[in-house]
Amino acid sequence: MAHYRTDWKSLRAHPVVPEWLREGKFGIYTHWGPYSVPACRPNGSWYGFYMYQKGSPQYEHHVKTYGDPARFGYKDFIPMLTGERFDPEEWAEIFAGAGAKFAGPVGEHHDGFCMWETGLTPFHAGAMGPKRDVAGELEKAIRAKGMKYMVALHHAENWRFFPHWVRESDLDDPAAQALYGRPHNLEWEKGIPTEGTWPIWNSQEKPDKAFCDWWLATCKEAIDRFRPDLLWFDFGLEIVPECYRQEMAAYYYNRAEEWGSQVALTYKNRDMAPGSGLIDLELGRFDSMTHHEWLTDTTVDDGEGWCWLFDARYKEPAVLIQYLIDNVSKNGYLLLNVGPKPDGTLPEEAKAILKEMGEWLRVNGEAVYGTSPWLVYGEGPTKMESSGMFSESERLDYTAQDVRYTAKDGALYATLLAWPKEPVVLESLAGLYPGEVEKVSMLGSGELLDWKQTEKGLWVAPPKEKPCRHAFVLKIIRKQPF
Repeated sequence: MAHYRTDWKSLRAHPVVPEWLREGKFGIYTHWGPYSVPACRPNGSWYGFYMYQKGSPQYEHHVKTYGDPARFGYKDFIPMLTGERFDPEEWAEIFAGAGAKFAGPVGEHHDGFCMWETGLTPFHAGAMGPKRDVAGELEKAIRAKGMKYMVALHHAENWRFFPHWVRESDLDDPAAQALYGRPHNLEWEKGIPTEGTWPIWNSQEKPDKAFCDWWLATCKEAIDRFRPDLLWFDFGLEIVPECYRQEMAAYYYNRAEEWGSQVALTYKNRDMAPGSGLIDLELGRFDSMTHHEWLTDTTVDDGEGWCWLFDARYKEPAVLIQYLIDNVSKNGYLLLNVGPKPDGTLPEEAKAILKEMGEWLRVNGEAVYGTSPWLVYGEGPTKMESSGMFSESERLDYTAQDVRYTAKDGALYATLLAWPKEPVVLESLAGLYPGEVEKVSMLGSGELLDWKQTEKGLWVAPPKEKPCRHAFVLKIIRKQPF
């Protein structure tokens, strides 16, 4: 008998966060599909939506580079997604080297192109483009490196993704309906969205039963094929009828119980009932510690693509390392996107970032993996001005007085988000009893540190040499005060 039923009360009984995620904290996923070919900003992975609409930067780029969309449609990018240099073992090795504990691909994006071999659509990577079972090969390679495997599904958005109101295009081609979806009457309001904004729909039209059945069948196939440890959903889940969402979640949780696996299911906004899955923030985080656990999905670049871009602007490794430790201190986790090139190679800039994150975690991972939030998340002068979804655009210039706390096995870790050129005072430790601190050290450093308890907090003089390049972790061992 199925344990989990198709109602929210039953689904809320499933643990939101499996122990492996609570221990691992950090994962990597990939946006790779036909949109990787034009690699055009803004909103690179949404190229198929914008390229048909006169007045958009994508339309202008398309006409100049590929010709009129009436003659060269989105489907014509698929053969150019060659994947001739796709090496799943290399990807897995890079992800594991970066310190990720789970990884996987976007299995199907809004564009309806499936990245595994399937009979549910003729538009899949096994038959077109790379002509390989991309998600299946990655599953084997990622698990072989000891990481958990995830699949991201965006295909609910496919119903309203392509602008069928545009005439003189291939969007109404019956042979391409499985990719472009059925014609609909949706339109966007306020004109063509500009850089940094997204379409706002002004229609109440809902997807039909055929679409919802296909959506659910794709979810179930991904679940059965890959037994994902984490099933991740993007925007668009909201337009799927509630009963379908409940059936998908119940199916996943019951199948995981059959496998004996601990799994997690993510959602955004109010797409699932609270407690029935793990809440995900796109390009954002919370400004304080939360009582619930959460996940951020962000990307190695500036967020204008969610895929490889010819002119991508990449984040500094220090920013992503600070992002990770800030999330963990506030009861959150980090999922980091990398966009491969059409030939299947990972950009050198992205590989360099991942390498540097891995080097930092090899020194300081003790303060991340398997830790718990402490009584406060941190302290310091640098404050977030916004919080939640899409709050990432704000630049934060952290100082050595900006500290993030985590705890594990009787140790308290205080991560200084910049290098201290002089002694620091950890003000959050002012309430400790005299003699409660037994030892203070810095991870990666063999130097003995000078420290003392004061009324203002724990005073610590840093070592003379930096043990790493970014964010510096003080390990504080305490004993019973009496």
